[in-house]
Amino acid sequence: MTAVSFQSVSKTFPTPRGPFQALHGVSLDIEEGEFFGLLGPNGAGKTTLISILAGLSRATQGRVTVLGHDVQADFARARQCLGVVPQELVFDPFFNVRETLRLQSGYFGVKNNDAWIDELLESLGLADKATANMRQLSGGMKRRVLVAQALVHKPPIIVLDEPTAGVDVELRQTLWQFIARLNKQGHTVLLTTHYLEEAEALCGRIAMLKNGRVVALDSTSELLQSANASVLQFKTDAPLPAALARLARVTGRIVQLPAHDAAEIEHHLAALREAGVASEDVEIRRADLEDVFIKVMGSEAAEAVA
Repeated sequence: MTAVSFQSVSKTFPTPRGPFQALHGVSLDIEEGEFFGLLGPNGAGKTTLISILAGLSRATQGRVTVLGHDVQADFARARQCLGVVPQELVFDPFFNVRETLRLQSGYFGVKNNDAWIDELLESLGLADKATANMRQLSGGMKRRVLVAQALVHKPPIIVLDEPTAGVDVELRQTLWQFIARLNKQGHTVLLTTHYLEEAEALCGRIAMLKNGRVVALDSTSELLQSANASVLQFKTDAPLPAALARLARVTGRIVQLPAHDAAEIEHHLAALREAGVASEDVEIRRADLEDVFIKVMGSEAAEAVA
């Protein structure tokens, strides 16, 4: 059965300068048990799409279903199936962590939930904060509580909107171990993230949004194979020759140059030698999801995927 279905979803917002269309006929299905990634630059429409899924916004056109329940016509059952972790840190300052989770359980009519709450607190590293007021928690701890709130009613579908933005490495590792375990138990996971290494490691299938349109939709392995390239990576303090500078992705001292075969790698190295560019830590690696993402987003010829 399809867990989540977006059917020709469009969304237009009124603005002082006139209507702004954030989504253009987005169609995609997420199957039960999938770990699905939704990627795109800021403003691509990811959060708008999730807001429509969660019932926080209404689509201008199109239809969204959750396990067959229309998010507008059958909103109560659709909400019951979803656990959403938002980007923003939203909390009630008048309750401690355990009280917050008990209150969230009540919203979904779940009683006698302390055993599952205890498991959530332990799994997310919150056990020693159970009686702490929400105002006393750090930003990272508040985000852990948001994750626990989303999971407290044991939803079959988990939606994570930038769940590790601005958090420490420990939380990222703890969160992904727990979410991966839930996914193996059958929970469907929809993830948006700017950490592409996370998406590559976790997601079985990925959709990429650009300007409110789906411009890539395939399994992670197929997207990586479509790159069909290697990357020459090295460090240097010298300016690159103009021909290479146009191709390069530069981060500080690290330079990355795409290459389709060994001959092109040798051509790049020869150009560096001829220009007198001293390089160190030279390596050749396979293209990763970040390379695919940059290629897709940089392609002016990219067309929407039906």
